[in-house]
Amino acid sequence: MAFTVTGRSKPKRVARGGTIAALDVGSSKVVCFIARVEEPGSIRVVGIGHQVSRGVRAGAIVDMEAAETAIGTAVHAAETMAGEQIREVLVGLSGGQPESQTLTVETGISGSEITDHDLRRALAHARNLNVSADAELIHSIPVGYTVDGSSGIRDPRGMVGERLGVRLHVVTAAAGPVRNLNSCVGRCHLGVEGFVMSPFAAGLSCLVEDEMDLGVTLIDMGGGTTSISVFFDGKMVWTDSVPIGGSHVTSDIARGLTTPLAHAERLKTLYGSALPAPSDEREIIDVPQIGEEDRAQAHHVPKSLLVGIIQPRLEEVFEFVRGRLDASGFAKLAGRRVVLTGGASQLPGMRELAQQVLDKQVRLGRPLRIGGLAESVGGPAFSAAAGLLAYAVQQHAEAPALAPLMEASGSGWLGRMGNWLRDNL
Repeated sequence: MAFTVTGRSKPKRVARGGTIAALDVGSSKVVCFIARVEEPGSIRVVGIGHQVSRGVRAGAIVDMEAAETAIGTAVHAAETMAGEQIREVLVGLSGGQPESQTLTVETGISGSEITDHDLRRALAHARNLNVSADAELIHSIPVGYTVDGSSGIRDPRGMVGERLGVRLHVVTAAAGPVRNLNSCVGRCHLGVEGFVMSPFAAGLSCLVEDEMDLGVTLIDMGGGTTSISVFFDGKMVWTDSVPIGGSHVTSDIARGLTTPLAHAERLKTLYGSALPAPSDEREIIDVPQIGEEDRAQAHHVPKSLLVGIIQPRLEEVFEFVRGRLDASGFAKLAGRRVVLTGGASQLPGMRELAQQVLDKQVRLGRPLRIGGLAESVGGPAFSAAAGLLAYAVQQHAEAPALAPLMEASGSGWLGRMGNWLRDNL
């Protein structure tokens, strides 16, 4: 599987004993993992830091100073545990209104044997396609090749033909949020090795190979956004996001029960459920009221009232996901398999509710391939962060077909793609 990321430096191969750092900046928490390379394709986490997120809303920076503090605290904790300082991080991107599209490019090869140079030349033709200049390229993933019109080719190298075609899954994000996040990380004296969309990283962390090959939808439920990705034939072929997450459920509880946000989060965690149960009417919970300091003034309500607030919002999220998936044209390719992950996916009954709304088989996903994760950071809430490390392992192990750089100047991402190709071919 070949893929690329943007970044201020070209991804570099890490030798055995070297370190890889990943930073997941979400709306509810900031996570930093530092991993040591034990052997090619194998890493072990040696440093872990996580912090309540500040200054981030719907995956985008809204307060640079607060976000800088949260990122710096998480990175420092990971560095202290690992016993070394890091200089560069691979950053997860959950906001930025990602746009996913499939582009097809063709080039003549004059009947000769196809080489890596021909693949790069075919990708270079993409710079002539019209894509918004105010977007940043995050991923360009070759999802299929054709030779003289024959499709279904996984690797055309060594084949002979007249015309080579490449189908690219291109993921872009709004330039503003990407640059703000890049600047915020830079203010923590760190370089950005590259950006990776969170649902892509979470998929690499949670999905098994058969799911990726046969077709699966990955739903990453975060605090401020719910991200979606479809994998087929071992590659991510589509991605999108819905600007609703677990924090919106918490806000609904706070408003509906007139309780502070901190207590609303606690009620959701301790008593919340995505589906009602027969015993909910009989179970009474204490709800501290806004402005009341005396615990005796707490409001006593049945659990069914709490569940009645949570369920409609979660149904709305899954209905949005179903609508986006149907509109994308990838619903059939994704098959009937769904994997739920992310911190907001852990409420009891979430899997069953997703099955009802999406009419698909659903399982809960957690990091599978990363060694050294403690039980406290091995759950669905840390899937994206762990997936960044899985991405780094693959990125270092494979020679990407295309690796454009994110420069401060240039005429859009396609222009920068052409500049890199001219400099490196």
